[in-house]
Amino acid sequence: MAWRIQNNPLSLNAQRHLANTQSALAKSLERLSSGYRINRAADDAAGLAISSTLRADIASYKVGSQNASQANSILQVAEGGMDQISAMMVRLKELATQAASSNVSSSERTKINSEANELIDEIDRIADSTEYDGTNLLDGSFGLVLSGGSEGVVSGLVSVTGWNSSTQDVTIAVATVSATKVKITITDGGNSQVVSGITKPGTGETSQVDFDAFGLRLTLNSNIYEAQSSTKIEADSSDTEADFQIGTSSGTNDRLSFSIDAVDSSGLSLSKDQLLNQSDARSFLDTIDTAVSTLANRRASIGANQNRLMYAAANLSTTIENFTASESVVRDADMAAEMSNFTKNQILLQSGTAMLAQANVSQQGILKLLG
Repeated sequence: MAWRIQNNPLSLNAQRHLANTQSALAKSLERLSSGYRINRAADDAAGLAISSTLRADIASYKVGSQNASQANSILQVAEGGMDQISAMMVRLKELATQAASSNVSSSERTKINSEANELIDEIDRIADSTEYDGTNLLDGSFGLVLSGGSEGVVSGLVSVTGWNSSTQDVTIAVATVSATKVKITITDGGNSQVVSGITKPGTGETSQVDFDAFGLRLTLNSNIYEAQSSTKIEADSSDTEADFQIGTSSGTNDRLSFSIDAVDSSGLSLSKDQLLNQSDARSFLDTIDTAVSTLANRRASIGANQNRLMYAAANLSTTIENFTASESVVRDADMAAEMSNFTKNQILLQSGTAMLAQANVSQQGILKLLG
């Protein structure tokens, strides 16, 4: 074996292995401290791409699960209001039965009619005031989207309530009357109603205008004066259903849609002063029966949607769990395996350091030749 001074191949070899060991030890420390097998793209480029996609989907599904829970809360609030209306319907049936009997005097029927009118007013109040986060639920406007015609959506028209899915298409036109007033005309091709002298709401304020011929209530803001235009509202299902995003894409299978039909006096076809005489009271019994059936069907629809949301939420929980497990397989570190590698690299680092020292010492034998 030749002895050389200028180069020490044994030391260079030991240094190369020691550097590799230090790099592996640093990687093991990084994985053990972060808990991830992939900490940068260089660790596993393909794995990072897969993991990033899974992470985005998991985050989206978690928000979708929240949306499903909030949708269920909306239905619970709506069903609670309907429950009270249902109780009042029972009382209306009692009053109608009483007023339809010959043993009740005219003066008593007047009192009975007065109570029935108050109950109908309370039905309307509950329908108009039951809301979730500022959104009305029982007046027929839930999920309604104003769809503009060729002249565009009216500026300043905030919402239209009292909507009925059987209503024909209507056009709402706004015209200036004076410096502070406008008039609004609603037509459906055959019928028309005009309300004039509507005062412009103040900045940041709203006002409401009723159109009894169509059973509609318009909510306006201060922009209505500048509008002077018209809009066409279409009565199709896409305009009267609220959409709740529960999936990761824009497809129809990634959202749930439902509507809540109006349960005010108009939506239930109830009218006042029907118990003033025996004949009207008898007819009102049939009206009440129809209204009870209508309300029951709408409550049943809410219950069906609640059950659907329950299963959708359960499926989302399973999906989140499975996606998280898949992402963990790709990106998370196997702590047991990494600890084994860390221990191995620690031993190799210590032995490599010792062997480097031995390689450096081995060349000192040359000095004896020079002595």
